[in-house]
Amino acid sequence: YYWREREPGEGPGPVALYVKGWGRPGDTALIAIDEGFPVGAAWYRLFRREQPGYGFVDEETPELAIAVVPSRRGRGIGDALLKELYARAKADGYDSVSLAAERDNQPLVSYYEQRHGFERVREDGEGSVTMRRGL
Repeated sequence: YYWREREPGEGPGPVALYVKGWGRPGDTALIAIDEGFPVGAAWYRLFRREQPGYGFVDEETPELAIAVVPSRRGRGIGDALLKELYARAKADGYDSVSLAAERDNQPLVSYYEQRHGFERVREDGEGSVTMRRGL
């Protein structure tokens, strides 16, 4: 999983928010296996208002993240992971999920909007757009 690289001297990078202390209430993950090897993962986590994730909406909406290894992209693995994660979140009693995407990555923003039904909630001054999808 890779997103923004942190500046030297700053605290933990952004990825730490989504994986550090894994296993707390609300943490849920799925792993895609291809020919016996992990090739992708999608997960969600609940955040608190005082320690939000980048795509924080509220304390009842889990924020998701997804990663697929470069050699397996474009094969539908990400779509399958997301669809299964939506079903899992709904089964766990959530009404929606959220995420953050780089505003300048218009193909990715459009992908979430057009193929997965996400709607923009807000944009921040750091180049990120927060999106939510109802379940």
